[in-house]
Amino acid sequence: MTEQQINEYTQEGLSLDGLVAYQDGSIVSRTVINRPAGTITLFAFDKDQTLSEHTAPFDALVQVLEGSVEVAISGKPYILNKGGMIVMPAGQPHALRALDRFKMMLVMIKG
Repeated sequence: MTEQQINEYTQEGLSLDGLVAYQDGSIVSRTVINRPAGTITLFAFDKDQTLSEHTAPFDALVQVLEGSVEVAISGKPYILNKGGMIVMPAGQPHALRALDRFKMMLVMIKG
């Protein structure tokens, strides 16, 4: 991460949901932190966009910044709305489906 990016992300009053914008028919992402110990990435999903079922080798925390999403973990669906969060455990299959336009922060801890 460059000095300029660090300064951008540490401004007082910075809004996480303002760092990533919606794009029609797409999923947009923006990495905020990428370190050996983990990552923080922001996503903006247009309505009905999905991430197909997959697994990750690390625990991942999803926090919804705006809108609503269905998160399925090992086949069990969970509905999350603004402010909601869920942990997707390492090695368990998970998928996401945007119920309407939504933004989320994904925190992956590798260590």
